[in-house]
Amino acid sequence: MRRPGRRTAGARAPLLLTVPALLAVAFLMLPLVGILVRTSWGELGDHLTAEATTEALRLSLLVSLWALGLSLLLGVPLAWLLARVPFPGKAFVRSLVLLPMVLPPTVGGVALLLAFGRRGLLGPWLEDTFGVTLPFHTSGAVLAATFVAMPFLVISLEGALGGLRPRYEETAASLGASPVRVFLTVTLPMVAPGLIAGAALTWARALGEFGATITFAGNLPGTTQTLPLQVYLLLQDSPEAATSVSLLLLVIAMIVLIALRGRWTGTPGDHRDPVRRSVPDRSDGTDEATDAYGAGGYGAGGTEEAPRTPKTPAPSEPWPLHADVTGFTHLTLDAPGSTTIAVVGPNGAGKTTLLRALLGLTPRAHAVLRLGDSDVTALPPHRRGVAWVPQDGALFPHLSALANTAYGLRAHGVHRAEARREAQGWLDRLGVGHLAHRKPAQLSGGQAQRVALARALAARPRLLLLDEPLAALDQTTRARVRHTLRGHLADFGGVCLIVTHDPVEAVSLADRVLVLEDGRVLQDEPPAEVTRHPRSPWVARMLGRNAWPGTATADGLALEGGGHLVVAEPLPAGTDALAVIAPEAVSVHRERPTGSPRNVWPGTVREITSGGSRLRLLITSAEAPDLVTEITPGAAAELGIADGSTVWTSVKATEATVVPL
Repeated sequence: MRRPGRRTAGARAPLLLTVPALLAVAFLMLPLVGILVRTSWGELGDHLTAEATTEALRLSLLVSLWALGLSLLLGVPLAWLLARVPFPGKAFVRSLVLLPMVLPPTVGGVALLLAFGRRGLLGPWLEDTFGVTLPFHTSGAVLAATFVAMPFLVISLEGALGGLRPRYEETAASLGASPVRVFLTVTLPMVAPGLIAGAALTWARALGEFGATITFAGNLPGTTQTLPLQVYLLLQDSPEAATSVSLLLLVIAMIVLIALRGRWTGTPGDHRDPVRRSVPDRSDGTDEATDAYGAGGYGAGGTEEAPRTPKTPAPSEPWPLHADVTGFTHLTLDAPGSTTIAVVGPNGAGKTTLLRALLGLTPRAHAVLRLGDSDVTALPPHRRGVAWVPQDGALFPHLSALANTAYGLRAHGVHRAEARREAQGWLDRLGVGHLAHRKPAQLSGGQAQRVALARALAARPRLLLLDEPLAALDQTTRARVRHTLRGHLADFGGVCLIVTHDPVEAVSLADRVLVLEDGRVLQDEPPAEVTRHPRSPWVARMLGRNAWPGTATADGLALEGGGHLVVAEPLPAGTDALAVIAPEAVSVHRERPTGSPRNVWPGTVREITSGGSRLRLLITSAEAPDLVTEITPGAAAELGIADGSTVWTSVKATEATVVPL
């Protein structure tokens, strides 16, 4: 297999590009070679151990480390602000950050002198109030190095933060973590590579700073004379020693760059979002490391063993829900405790917007939210008691399954040992207790989903929001997790909203089905009623029905796409309505049928698919909308039906249900 990045056979770089590129490499390489060639290797040790050199090296390390500390203290919050918070003048602030990188260092030194010098804007005040004089002092060298080097940290960290999807931080907030806790326990660990890279570059740049330092802080031996400044002086008195010290700085810089391995040069999109790597979701739930984590997996036959779980706790306190949502999604929602509501609708209907409005995370919609007797509308997300499980689970990749599950408990102030015991109990209940010490990258899709659910339930929420939590699972794992989820939702005292596109999930998990379209409620009824009488073409098609919108007439429905449907129980004429026809109610014939059917259309078979023991046919017609029907393979063979066959379809008037829109 060809390795990525290797040149394919026969592919050659254009000569017009190759020659200038090689010249550029030579241009960059020759000065470095010059240092190596001109270095007096026999005297290198003496040059580097000279008292003046060691003193300058000590001062350089002191200044660069202090500059790094100041850059971390000031630059990390600034990078977070630029990456996460929209505010007026953001482009101007980013330009200020970049300015020291393009400004000549000596000009930067002059600017510092005019700001912090004895006759500068703040210099006299600092000297009179605190007795602090920055020029010609080591603190001045630190300030100059920080001014020049801090942008490297800010830019590197901002890029890493920009490549980190906010869902991890939002999920942490929904588990009860304050913004500071989220930043320290989720954001910083996940952008650690970018932070380390930026810190290394900042330190290296501060170590090599020259122009701003000599202009602002001067060149005083033992006070402000760092290694770069000593090189400048040695060039006049001892060029060989200057070359040796230059070689030392060159080696330090190369070590930093080689250690970073180019991480800092990538765009935010190049930094991999630290999401769980793809792990085969084996139906038996085992892998090569299962034995290392103890028993408690799944049976060898591909079925899950009953997990050895602790006693199921009693149902939690009921928390009824009342929400008035305005904005893009506009609805009023009331539900008693222990109610599960499936939220369905086409893409863009406002399902996720509804969840994010209840969390207080989107400006597109606002929710006046009451949970039990508490009005949480004005509270920030981490104090609402609303737990969120996004579609991919958003497990924190730097934490184990156990630490993930205990995260919400720790955020609420539960002692570490107690939080871990309770978290282990939830993992055991969901059948993944034996995976407690694995990181998310070591979990399969089904295992990760159960850990995410355990984490949300362990946080003791009053409202649980699940955004397509089973969408990424295969059918076998989905059925297994759905069964587990149904059992645990029965013990949940709050309201659960689950966004889904799967009719099986809506019917099997929910007490009510909330149908949204364009941010408005089309239907809010029990699953059985929605299944019998869907009021949305999208829901009807999701349920496998034919859905034809139109306008009611005296005997049926004038269809939007042309044609007429006769029904047994028509609505008042002029009513916007939806006709719902089950696929099994459509009969297929090779000749025009005679007899009782009042709806007969010619058509052409355009697609044949297998659905269990039956075949689904898509039939198009010039006289009616596209129609889906189901027949047995035997009937298809008897009729001689194939793709492209000309057929006749019929629907009895009693088989078509019409509901007002």
